[in-house]
Amino acid sequence: MLKVDNIDVFYGNIHALKNVSLEVNEGEIVTLIGANGAGKSTLLKTISGLLKPKNGNIFYETKQIDGKPAQTIVKGGISHVPEGRRVFANMSVEENLELGAYLRKDRDGIKKDFENVFDLFPRLNERRKQLSGTLSGGEQQMLAMGRALMAKPKLLLLDEPSMGLAPLIVKQIFEIIRMVNSQGTTVLLVEQNANMALSVANRAYVIETGKIVLSGTAKELQESDKVKEAYLGGV
Repeated sequence: MLKVDNIDVFYGNIHALKNVSLEVNEGEIVTLIGANGAGKSTLLKTISGLLKPKNGNIFYETKQIDGKPAQTIVKGGISHVPEGRRVFANMSVEENLELGAYLRKDRDGIKKDFENVFDLFPRLNERRKQLSGTLSGGEQQMLAMGRALMAKPKLLLLDEPSMGLAPLIVKQIFEIIRMVNSQGTTVLLVEQNANMALSVANRAYVIETGKIVLSGTAKELQESDKVKEAYLGGV
């Protein structure tokens, strides 16, 4: 479904991604783990059209998408839940969700997806008229995910969904990621909580200072001494 082929991305003179390649197959949850500043968010931003690679290409369903505008990529079926939620604080929960469906014209489908989002996130249904800025961190994360799902993506890019959340809420968020995937949405997950990420993923990549240094099934990476030592607390 997604193929990132030897991309290089720069911020000015800083070489943020170095010859990065990865693949995501339809129906999978693939996770990208790595330390802060390793290049995880940069990769998601490049896939979703917010950054352009200097070299290399990105293919989605065999079509080349690198360099295409972000709205074209969303329309094609890729939604991005950014790090730090980025909900529209002065708009209600309902209005944020409506914005997620901005590019769609199928009213019946939009109505059905509203119901689906409220089924996945009952807390949002209870707070549908509430201003998003007054929600808790966990509720804002749910809203950011719900808003992305309103675009009806085939591929969901999730950037650090557990950041700053209490363990119980993190568990809920990851259960919802599993449910979204079981309903047919492919997921590329960027996550610092390597234990949680590997527990839900089919396959995984490890990125260090802008380079992919390891890849394999989630189970292989869970059992790798290098991953255990660096990311799983040495357990």
